[in-house]
Amino acid sequence: MGTALVTGATSGLGLEIAWQLAQARHDLVLVARTPERLRKVAEEVRQFAGVQVETLQADLSERDELERVAERLRDKSKPVGLLVNNAGFGLGQHFVEGDLAREEQALDVMVRAVMVASHAAAGAMVERGRGAILNVSSVAAHNVVGTYAADKAWVLRFTEALAVELAGTGVSATALCPGLVHTGFHAAAGIDETQWKAPLWLDAERVVSDGLAAVRRGQVICTPSLRYRSANAILRLAPRWLVRRMAGDPERSGRGATEVVGAH
Repeated sequence: MGTALVTGATSGLGLEIAWQLAQARHDLVLVARTPERLRKVAEEVRQFAGVQVETLQADLSERDELERVAERLRDKSKPVGLLVNNAGFGLGQHFVEGDLAREEQALDVMVRAVMVASHAAAGAMVERGRGAILNVSSVAAHNVVGTYAADKAWVLRFTEALAVELAGTGVSATALCPGLVHTGFHAAAGIDETQWKAPLWLDAERVVSDGLAAVRRGQVICTPSLRYRSANAILRLAPRWLVRRMAGDPERSGRGATEVVGAH
C-alpha cells in the first residue's frame, strides 16, 4: 500500500494517524523527538499491525535534523507515497510578554518544517507522478488568538497554494483543520481544557478518519464535524474587525488570549 512518513508520530493525532495508516497496510516512517517513545510506538505497530516501521529521531526545530527528514523524503530507493506534517505544539503564552525563543521554535516546527518537508516530498512525488501531502492546520487558522493561529493560517494558505501548483501532476495536498480534540495537546501547553464545553470536543479517531478520507478523495481542505465547518464559515464571512473584537474579549470568545484551539 506504500509508505507514509508521519511527523509528531508518537502522541496525539500523529499517533492516531500512524495507527490508522498501519491498519490500512501502509508501511511507516515515524518521526519524533523522543527516542524511547519512538522505539516503543514502532514496536507496538510492528507487532499488532504487521507492517514495516522505520524510525527517524529528529527535532524539527533544528535545521540539520530537519534536513535528515528531507533527505529521507527525497530518497528514490525508498519512496514515500504520503507525507503527514503533523508535528506541533501550543505555546500557552502571550506574544509580547512571552518567551521569544519559544515563538521561534514554534515557527520552525509548524511553518519552516512543513515547508521544507513538503518541498522535498513534492519534488520526489511529482517526478514519480503520484503521492499526497497532508498538513495538519487548525480551525484556529481562521481566528486571531495568538501566534499559534498565525502559524496555522500559514499552513492552510500554503497547502492551498501547493494544491494549485500540483494540479495535474498526480500529487495532491490536503489541509486538515480540526477543532478541539482530546489528544493531550492543551494539557501539554498548560491550557485548562475545562473552559470548553463537552459538545465542542471531537474524537481523535473520527478526525483522523475524516482527514485520511479527504486525502484519498484529493480534497484540499478538510474540517471534521459540521459544527466546526459552520464556525469556519461564519469566521470567513464575518468582518475582520468583528473577528478581532471577539478574539480580544475573553467573555465572548470563551478563552483567554494565550489559549489556542488545536490538536496534534
